[in-house]
Amino acid sequence: MTPFAIAGIQMHVLPERNIDGIRQRLKLLMHYYPWVEMVLLSELAPFGSSLHYAQSLPGPAEEEFQEMAREHGIWFVPGSLYEKRDGAIYNTSPVINPKGEVIARYSKMFPFTPFEEGVAPGEQFCVFDVPDVGRFGLLNCYDIWFPETMRTITSMGAEVILHPVMTHTIDRDIDLAVAKASAAMFQCYIFDINGLAAGGNGQSAVFDPSGRVVHQSSTNEEFIPIEIDLDQVRHQRQRGMRHLGQPMKSFRDRQVEFPVYDRKFDRAYLDSLGPLVRPGRHRTRENPAAPDQAIPVQPGNVGGADPKEQLGRMFLRDSAEPKATPAPDAFLSK
Repeated sequence: MTPFAIAGIQMHVLPERNIDGIRQRLKLLMHYYPWVEMVLLSELAPFGSSLHYAQSLPGPAEEEFQEMAREHGIWFVPGSLYEKRDGAIYNTSPVINPKGEVIARYSKMFPFTPFEEGVAPGEQFCVFDVPDVGRFGLLNCYDIWFPETMRTITSMGAEVILHPVMTHTIDRDIDLAVAKASAAMFQCYIFDINGLAAGGNGQSAVFDPSGRVVHQSSTNEEFIPIEIDLDQVRHQRQRGMRHLGQPMKSFRDRQVEFPVYDRKFDRAYLDSLGPLVRPGRHRTRENPAAPDQAIPVQPGNVGGADPKEQLGRMFLRDSAEPKATPAPDAFLSK
């Protein structure tokens, strides 16, 4: 048995600085569950989805997270934050070890285009080793909808996938279905951690390497401490998912190459789908019979509010973050 304890924090996220709230919740989490060895937050948890908070890394916010990791002696992935780099903005997740060292940064490969405007795609995969435990991989939200990302990092040996998300839209059920199917297809643990309010509609989940639900959250604030066994990953990959399919080996031993990945592949059908734009109305008052009217994607800017931020602010009308973290007894009594 190779046990390892990971906790997700499902919390209210506002389009502003949330770092003090993260610090308070982390202290509370570690007070009740001192056996936790790694903590994961939701996508854009530190500042919400406002491009206004984009910053260079390393920087002051990341240093605060390094301090938290050192204080509690944990591996820490504080969701993600918008990073300014080389004249562009990336959605970047730092990976911090128990000594407070940033050992990796992963930039989201598939921003939620056309809605996550002004964000550039990353190009580097992220896998890292926890000594004497196993290999971990990091994907951010929409990344997991593309099986090529899972195929790549699991082929690099990732056994646990850390998956911060920010989903407050009606496709959360599909998010979870994709994550569950990915856990089964690649025989790995997946920690799918969502935020609340402007940071998402919750329903965080953990899936095991046989595709089973280990835990499913509701839509309240919640700590999700789960001890996993990485030997289960190795067993499932060697013996087959539930002693049945061995898809990673079958892919390794395939007799066919897939031409769709060749840049010279005939893209006629894909090109026929039209440009990647936000859909508009099928009809307008001026022309009720008009075809679909697409809304062009406008380049984002650091000082502006992107559609994700605007949607998040709408949620604040009915859902507000607690102004202070409750005392430990009050928290457990809820």
